[in-house]
Amino acid sequence: MILVNSVTKKFRQKTAINNISFTAKEGDIVGFLGPNGAGKTTTMRLVLGYILPTTGKIVVNNLHPEGDRIKILKNIGYLPENNPLYDDLRVIEYLQFIASVKSVGDFSDLITEVGLEDVLPTKIEELSRGFRQRVGLAAALIGDPAILILDEPTSGLDPLEQEKIRDLIKKLARRKTIIFSTHILSEVEDIATRLIIINKGKIVYNGIKPKGRGSVEKLFKKLVKS
Repeated sequence: MILVNSVTKKFRQKTAINNISFTAKEGDIVGFLGPNGAGKTTTMRLVLGYILPTTGKIVVNNLHPEGDRIKILKNIGYLPENNPLYDDLRVIEYLQFIASVKSVGDFSDLITEVGLEDVLPTKIEELSRGFRQRVGLAAALIGDPAILILDEPTSGLDPLEQEKIRDLIKKLARRKTIIFSTHILSEVEDIATRLIIINKGKIVYNGIKPKGRGSVEKLFKKLVKS
């Protein structure tokens, strides 16, 4: 479970996050929406403990990022937006490296689940963007973390690759807590169970995903004005 309580984050004179609160529980697929610069990535980094809040409290599975960051990271799989990979490694070499860092032995079932069997001997630099995203997702999933935080997991993918990643996220959500950010509003309609919209560092919506095709887009446009 993730608890964010009255959290503010300032960078010098700029307030990136302004007094936000929300929770995410096991089985939740939280679609995290907002325009560029709204505070989505900053919020994710706060939950991960990469940066610390200026004020407020964050609790992840009864642990606090300030003092328990290493323990927290063992419970979280993170796919950042830029998906940093070691291009000179082969897929299997990279995943073996990640597994060794996480002290994980066998992860063969995960390779099948993410669909990487055919590219294991391929250098990462030779992969399509879709397969690079799958490698990043597999790396996040090694160790079977209870929480997944995915920053733009389908960005730049073709429709078929987007569908494959979405299906995998839905499958994983049966046993995990998932927060994912995206600019694809139809994607939120398809897979999210809850919706958080952030604008200019403030949460302007936190609740059940509205029903009906196009309802998320209507809500987003109503709450986020340029």
